Amino acid sequence: MRTAVIFLLAFTGGFTIMSIELLGGRILAPFFGSSIYVWGSIITVFMASLSLGYLWGGRWSLNHPNLRRFSTLFIGAAIVLYPLGLASEGIMEFVFERIEDPRFGSLSAAILLFTVPTVILGMISPYSVSLLVKTREESGRIAGLLYFVSTLGSALGTLATSFYFVLWFEVDTIVSSLAATLLVMGVAGVVFSREAPERALSADAHT
Repeated sequence: MRTAVIFLLAFTGGFTIMSIELLGGRILAPFFGSSIYVWGSIITVFMASLSLGYLWGGRWSLNHPNLRRFSTLFIGAAIVLYPLGLASEGIMEFVFERIEDPRFGSLSAAILLFTVPTVILGMISPYSVSLLVKTREESGRIAGLLYFVSTLGSALGTLATSFYFVLWFEVDTIVSSLAATLLVMGVAGVVFSREAPERALSADAHT
């Protein structure tokens, strides 16, 4: 059950990352358009932020990794993601008034809007690997399976957001829903992490 929870959390993280990245184009478009400059800025910020998240997530997982700390990543991501839809217009106005070049304007706006939540979401994959790998012999298999699940979530997040979400809902609604999903998953992970030791102790007592 613990393994299934970790895989589900990894899937949710991958889904959310790509959904936000696609929404980034819609968020920046009213001020900076949807040119290749804008998409280049968005992709650059997401790739750089994910790389930092992978690095920090790997380092953080060295210090007694556990499901409860893993779940707090989702709660933290939800907290910083939720204001994105509310504050995005004000941030873009601030940048637009000061940077006329659409290349550096869109890049600056993307940095301000997406860096923090993407870094936190990037920490999920390496941390989830450390939770499941028990022996060196199984590390490659576990890492491959986790990245498969996470990337599958990213693929479905891309498809769902581009084919359906943007047609059915406003961008603010989608962002709020993603934040709510992360929060629910994080809280559920914390609750499960508290119940799992109790079930283990109960099983030991019966034996």
